[in-house]
Order: sequence, then structure tokens, then C-alpha cells
Amino acid sequence: MLASPNPEVSVITLDNPPLNSLSHALRSRIVAAIEAVEADPAVRAVVLTGSARAFSAGADVSEFGTPRQLAEPILRSVLERIRTCTKPVVAALDGVALGGGLELALACHARVASAKAKVGLPEITLGLIPGSGGTQRLPRLAGIDIALDLMRSGAPRSADQLAGTRLFDRVVDAGLIEAASDVARQLAEAGAPWPHADRLKLDAEQVDTQVSLARQRLNTRQRLQPAYEALLDAVGASAGPIDEGLAVERSRFLALIGTHQAQALRYQFKAERDSHRLPQTLQVEPRPVATLAVIGAGTMGAGIAICALDASLDVILLEQDEAALARGRQRISDHYASRVAAGKLGVATAEAAQARLHATCDWQALSRVDVVIEAVFEELAVKQEVFRRIDAVARRGAVLATNTSYLDIDAIAAVTSRPQDVLGLHFFSPAQVMKLLEVIRGAETRADVLATGMALGKILRKVPVLCGNAFGFIGNRIYNAYRRQCEFMLEDGAWPEQVDQALTDFGFAMGPFAVADLSGLDIAWRMRRAQAATRDPRERHVPVLEQLCEQGRLGQKSGAGYYGYPEGKRAPETDATVRDLIVQASAARGIQRRALTTEEIQRRALLAMVNEAACLFADGVATRPSDIDVVLVQGYGFPRWEGGPVFWARRQDPARLARELGRLAEEGGHGMRLADATMLAALLD
Repeated sequence: MLASPNPEVSVITLDNPPLNSLSHALRSRIVAAIEAVEADPAVRAVVLTGSARAFSAGADVSEFGTPRQLAEPILRSVLERIRTCTKPVVAALDGVALGGGLELALACHARVASAKAKVGLPEITLGLIPGSGGTQRLPRLAGIDIALDLMRSGAPRSADQLAGTRLFDRVVDAGLIEAASDVARQLAEAGAPWPHADRLKLDAEQVDTQVSLARQRLNTRQRLQPAYEALLDAVGASAGPIDEGLAVERSRFLALIGTHQAQALRYQFKAERDSHRLPQTLQVEPRPVATLAVIGAGTMGAGIAICALDASLDVILLEQDEAALARGRQRISDHYASRVAAGKLGVATAEAAQARLHATCDWQALSRVDVVIEAVFEELAVKQEVFRRIDAVARRGAVLATNTSYLDIDAIAAVTSRPQDVLGLHFFSPAQVMKLLEVIRGAETRADVLATGMALGKILRKVPVLCGNAFGFIGNRIYNAYRRQCEFMLEDGAWPEQVDQALTDFGFAMGPFAVADLSGLDIAWRMRRAQAATRDPRERHVPVLEQLCEQGRLGQKSGAGYYGYPEGKRAPETDATVRDLIVQASAARGIQRRALTTEEIQRRALLAMVNEAACLFADGVATRPSDIDVVLVQGYGFPRWEGGPVFWARRQDPARLARELGRLAEEGGHGMRLADATMLAALLD
């Protein structure tokens, strides 16, 4: 307990570092503390608070699925004990109050918050809904619109954004405990009954209208996740008596816990935390990073620079000529201007970020940086020439990184005098948005260089994943196998729009042919040309993509690719040109075209991913099977609520999985590598 400015007010402080997760032990201590102050005649009121970092970040995820999660006092019991306390309890919020932490505050008789405190109910991101009164009390206090927004998005809001609602009795810039103690004293003087969210009423017609509108606005991906409908059911019940609403909330919450979507989301949450960790033999101190250089001011280079500026690093942006440099500076300036115009960034913050940027054509500027990231054209010879120049001017001890999607890190490192300082950092486009960062280990990369790459990923607010140096690393290697299988299905009888629709029905953000058109068919064309010299002519290869590129159909940027884009909008079906090329490819291979079902398309695509995942895991390209799922979810649009291809495969019947993989290899033809039983078992263990 802390000393209170008012001796009649007892301050109870949550103490479960680092984020005051509501473990069984902490729940028990809260109840014991409430009972102790309730029995003390000298205490008239209570302030419940946490640390400057967190009031409470909610449930202890380590207890999920264990007996401690359901052991009394469960959180609902703790909240009921606070609600029925014979002395008023005021929550004093600083740092974050998320999930069960916010529900704890909602159950108090009043709330006072620091202006910068952040509150939210992120359960939807784990396939769940608030299960301890959040769906009932938040609408009563913050209003139905704000409550729906917080719960559907899962994103937190700052207390000063909610200061005009009944959620907070006061929002202060300083003196949090003093203000909360003052509110507690006033409640004690006013006498029982203490105010409480449960006593507030909502306009039933307004609730029904807003919930109905929210239901209509659910997108395709949200409809595939049962938590969204369950959330709206529970919020809809907030218009009635609180006990009935709490019962609806509880029933929906319990029904969601065992769904595969919730299990997948919890798995992915843990997998992303694990992906940051290097193997024990590589766990060394990273090199310090304060100044970073980006070579290349194109879309990718500018995006990487923005990430570093947002992370408060000093950034040198290097280009070959003033015109290219000016375009890069403009890209960065436009980004910050748009963020300010959208109200997502303050003017001072944007100006401070851009003040850390030094744009230059002088290679000598590299002599003072800690990390150099090359982000030039994806051609080996071009990158090698850049690294020769980097090697000549960068200081000894600097980390030298190449942003490549599939090129050989060792071939790039070999042109330098210090291959031990070279690694790959594969950013995903747009770099300032996408969270995934593949950190690629070369044959001679030192452990502290890898540690620096992983640490830099965290500094840049990315999800870093360690990869071995193999063509395409983890993500592009699996995505290539997936896309190749989808091209096989074109030869077998499907049209691009049928494949795309089947995979978006599964939950992918976009189908592979729509993605190819968006990113540009020439990217894959260039990669295939890089592989052409080593491709066995007996391998099954669908030539449609190359033929489209040869006709100038490069995707959206040229107005046509797999699809046409009249007036900038995608045509719903492929046109005669594309279909003729596909039919010709089928005929050339002697294939009698047939209709493919949605299930067959989905399973063949997923099986191709699983097979390649087993092969690359056996090759040591991935450290953990779960890393593969992180890469596919974070970088390639695999539905998060399906966990990833490894998680999906673990839910399949083993005999059927093996049988279908064998058939997949037969259809793939010569050269297709089939993961054997040992490789598959290692992946799925």
C-alpha cells in the first residue's frame, strides 16, 4: 500500500511486474486487500492503482488453459467484491489499462486517469470478447459508439480522448493519486449507495440500431471469426438489465474459448513473442545503434528510413544523384504530411522526425554510421557493386545489411573484406506499415551482428524472425511453392478469379493472382529469370506469367495483368487474352481441363505451403516451426485466426495429410521435393 494524501483514504497498489497481469495470485491479493481495508474503521475510502507503466494489462496469458485461470477468485468474483465493498473504491489509472485491467477499473465506483493513460479491450485480437463485464459496463460509461469502436478494433485510446465521457470522473496531467484520493473522499462524504456503472441505463433503441449497423458492416474476414458476432450479441444485451447482459456475455465468452480461431490467435500471439528470441548459442549483446544509413531512396528505401526516423534514430539517406535524392526526400515529406493531415501525428513530432534525416549523395557520410542498409535494385551484380563501395567507406564495426527478397547473402558478403559483419534484413513493402522483418544469417555472420539485426527489428517496432540463407528465405520460398501450386491449378482447369475467391473465402487478404497484379508481375518474372539457368527443363512450369509480361501486362501499374483494370478498377473476371494463354498451357501439357471445387483449391494451396515448410525446416532455414507461421501471417496475408500453415496442418488428420501430400507431389511432376514422414513429423511435433 502507498501512503495517501488523505489518511482516511487507503491506497492499494497492484504489484505484479512488469504489467500487473491479473494472475491468480494478484487476484487473491486484491480481494484480501479490499477485505482488510473494509474491516479497518479508520479507512473511509479506497484508491486502487498500479504503476506508471501499467494499471494492469489484463489477464495473465501464461495461465490460459491451466487450472489457475478458472481458480477462485476469478476476475468476475474480484469485480463483484469491489462492487459490493462497503467503502467507495476509486481506480487511479496510469500507463495501460487493457482487457481485464480496464474491466477492473470499470467495476470501481469512480475512475481518475492520467491524460496519457491508455485504455482498451483487445480481446477480439485473441478471438475472444471481454468476459468480466466489459461489454456491459463500457457502453454504459463511454457510450455505445465509443464502446463498440474500442471492442471491435481492439486498439487502445488515451484517457484524454475519452475525457468527455462518464468513463472518467477526472483526467489529470499530474497528481494522479491526490486527485483520486480527493474523489474517493467526496464519495465517502456523500454516503452510500456509491455510483456504479451497473445502475446506469442505456437507450434500448439506440443500442439496437448501432449493433444492427455494426453487424451489417462486418467485412468478409470478420465474418469468418465468431468473436465478432459474439461481441455484438453481448453488446446488444447491454440495453437490458445488467444481470441478463452479464449472463449473455459470459455464455458467449465461454463458447469462444475452445474455438480453433481463438486457439490459433493465442498461438500466434505466443509465436510472435518467441520469434524475437535467438537460439542460446547466439544470445550475445548487440552492437549499439544510434545512426543508420539507407542506400536507395526509392519506395522501399524511403519506407525503411521512415521506420528508423519514427524510432528516434538519426538517418542518412544516400542516393546516386540529386534528382533521385529529391524524390526520396519528397516521399518522406509526403508521408509525414499525410499523417499530420489525418490527425495521426502531431506537427511537432513530424518535424522532429524529419529533422533527424540527412539526405546526401556523399558516400563518405557512411563513415560515421552504426548500421548501413542497402535498398537498391534486386539484381545481384548491382548489390555487389554497392557493397564494394560500402566496404570502402563504412567504419570498422558497422553492421552492413542488404534488403533483399531472395538473393544469396554470402554472394553479397563475399565482395567485402568483412563478411562477418554482413547480414540480410528483408523488409516487406510498404516498409513503414508491414511488421515482418526477416533477419538472414550468412555463413560468416557473427553472433553479435545477428543480435544487432534482431534488436534493430524491435527498435523499429517490427516482428523479427531469424532465417537461414536459402533462396527466398522463409517467406518467399513458401509463397513461391504456394503460387506455383495455384498456377498448376490454372492448367488443371481453374481460372485466376476462382483460385483467388477460394483463398479469400478461406481468409487470405487477397488471392495470389490479385497479389501478383498489385505488386507487379515483373517482380516474379525477374526472380524466375534469375533461377532460369538452374531450372531443370523437365520440371512442371506454367509459362503464363512470363507470357503476360512479354505482352506488357505487368499488373495494375500497366493497366492489365491477370486481370484488366478499366478505369482503375479490377475487372471481376479474366479476359480472353488470359484465358487463351491458360488454355494453351493446358493443351501443351496434354491436360484435360476440369472444374476444381473451392475445397480442393484451398487444400492444394495449403498443402503446398505445408510441404515446403517441412522441407525448409529440415534444411535449417527456420529455427522454430512457429517462426514459419509468424512469417506467413505477418508478411503474406495468411489469416491470423487460422494460425499459419503449420498450425493448420497440426489440426488435420495425419493419414489424410500424408496421402494428399503424396498426390500433390505426383501432380507436381519431376523435381518436386516431397517432405518425407520424418521431416513432416519434425515440423508438426
